[in-house]
Amino acid sequence: MKLIDVSVPLRDAMTVYRGNPPVRIRPAMTLQRDGVNLSELCLGSHTGTHIDAPSHFVRGGVGVDRLNLDRFIGPAWVADLGRVRGGINADDLTRARIPRGSRRVLLRTGNSRWWHPARPFRTNFVYLAADGAAWMVDRGVELVGIDYLSIEGYGVQGAPTHKRLLGAGIPILEGLDLFKVRPGRWQMAALPLRIVNGDAGLTRAVLWTR
Repeated sequence: MKLIDVSVPLRDAMTVYRGNPPVRIRPAMTLQRDGVNLSELCLGSHTGTHIDAPSHFVRGGVGVDRLNLDRFIGPAWVADLGRVRGGINADDLTRARIPRGSRRVLLRTGNSRWWHPARPFRTNFVYLAADGAAWMVDRGVELVGIDYLSIEGYGVQGAPTHKRLLGAGIPILEGLDLFKVRPGRWQMAALPLRIVNGDAGLTRAVLWTR
């Protein structure tokens, strides 16, 4: 079994969503001075590859520590949306031929090329439109992922996509790197950090085939 790591490497001063805290990774202790290497990490909860919990946008929504871990392990369908520009709508998802009954859907778009090499934050990324989010809810999808730092279009007012998915209890996996992943059926593991009442959890996401 070969694992494919689809998470974005965490590094000092890495690309973050505009307005999010910058990433700072510094030595707090060193072998030379203290006899041990130990780093201090300063970063936002939505840095790199992460899971959005309902509490991110839903008043009274559960934190990432209370999400059912079954959501994050099991079969996943990687959908090819490489030709879409702007918002992925319901018609785009229908044309992508995502099998009915797919519980975890990962949206592979042209965004993934921006991780190779990593580029400064882009605002013209492909995102999931509000009717695309409704499509996911109507079909009983239990987790939705996308290959950039937000599933919401930049500048979209009211966060309709986040609210539709998170309001239905569907966690969102953002910041994936699907550049080297073919569309189709995979097995997935993407467990978020257990942050009490967390609005998000940093995640190491991997795919493999049986």
